[in-house]
Amino acid sequence: MNVLAIDASTYTGTVAVLRDTTLAAERETAMRGRDVERLMPAVAEALGAAGVVPDALDLIVCGAGPGSFTSLRIAASIAKGLAFSRQIPLRAVSSLVLMVAGLESAPAAGRYVAVLDALRGESYVQVIESSAAGGGIRALEPPRILPNGDVDAFAESQGAVAVGAGQRVVAAPHARGVQRLLASGGAELAVVDAASWEPDYGRLAEAQVRWEAAHGRPLPPG
Repeated sequence: MNVLAIDASTYTGTVAVLRDTTLAAERETAMRGRDVERLMPAVAEALGAAGVVPDALDLIVCGAGPGSFTSLRIAASIAKGLAFSRQIPLRAVSSLVLMVAGLESAPAAGRYVAVLDALRGESYVQVIESSAAGGGIRALEPPRILPNGDVDAFAESQGAVAVGAGQRVVAAPHARGVQRLLASGGAELAVVDAASWEPDYGRLAEAQVRWEAAHGRPLPPG
């Protein structure tokens, strides 16, 4: 089975190509500060390095957020387009889970709190458990938002190690984490509809907040 995994919940997009549960290639690229879109070229580079043509893909996995609104939309559009055009399954996984699953060294057994900058003095956090080194990794609750000043106390209350930028374990979401998730059964990889699925942005985009404040009503869909 050939699998393409993509995550762009931060300002760095990541790509991984798997053959079954073996990592065949991976790439990283900047998601901001560029004049051209760089994630799709990174996908093409990773597929080329793995020797996998798009028509040979059997599964697409996309980081579902929360995180950067624009970056998540780009990743989701690529993942949905590839899955829908080739009529292959699309699965989604919390980008916070990919912070733990994507660690370069297999996480030891125990609890982790994945921490991702949510701006406005807040962080997205999610409690994640690793059952054993290289074993199962599962989320114990949905992502939530906490003030930055509450993150350490929250991790302590969970008996967990904080993972993220500037945390005890420094890490960021990475698409290669799909390898460990598939190897342990793939329970965290939710099947979604390529035609209608949208990422979990964590909060409304600033433009939508301003529009709704100005008009006094929710932004119409579409």
